Amino acid sequence: PCRFYLHPEMSNDLVGAHPPGAHSLVAVSVGYFLEDFVDMLCNQKLHQSWELLFHHSVVIICFGIAVLLHQYVGFALVALLVEINSIFLHLRQILLMANLVHTTCYRLNSLINLGTYVVFRIATLAWMARWLFLNRHNVPPATYAVGTVGMAIMTPMNVILFYRLLRSDFFK
Repeated sequence: PCRFYLHPEMSNDLVGAHPPGAHSLVAVSVGYFLEDFVDMLCNQKLHQSWELLFHHSVVIICFGIAVLLHQYVGFALVALLVEINSIFLHLRQILLMANLVHTTCYRLNSLINLGTYVVFRIATLAWMARWLFLNRHNVPPATYAVGTVGMAIMTPMNVILFYRLLRSDFFK
């Protein structure tokens, strides 16, 4: 959010405009997703991690295009807003592993997790899908296809995860 405030020109041009350091941030993110992908392949059973492996594959491809082409970096920065919620998703996992489900900390994290999920995952993905649709004439067909497929994969995955979180943490 701060990047958009400090660089308002990016709000008008998510294809070519990006502030200093943004390209590096997206490149480092690709590295993180690659490392996490390899770690999951080596240390988890496929039936436990296939959804995240699939998610990471889509992100690596989409962000990789932005890094290689030096375009769509602004769009990738918008996509990185989704990762703000990951803090609370990971904290939830840590609290579960520590058997702290019946604590105030877990309950508070569940509420924050749900709120940030709606704002930073659901709303951001909806905004990105809208932007992609409205700008379809300004995006080359191949890039538009990758973006559309990426959104078509990420949106249902996030809706399903949201349902699972609601069911697990609020509708026991």
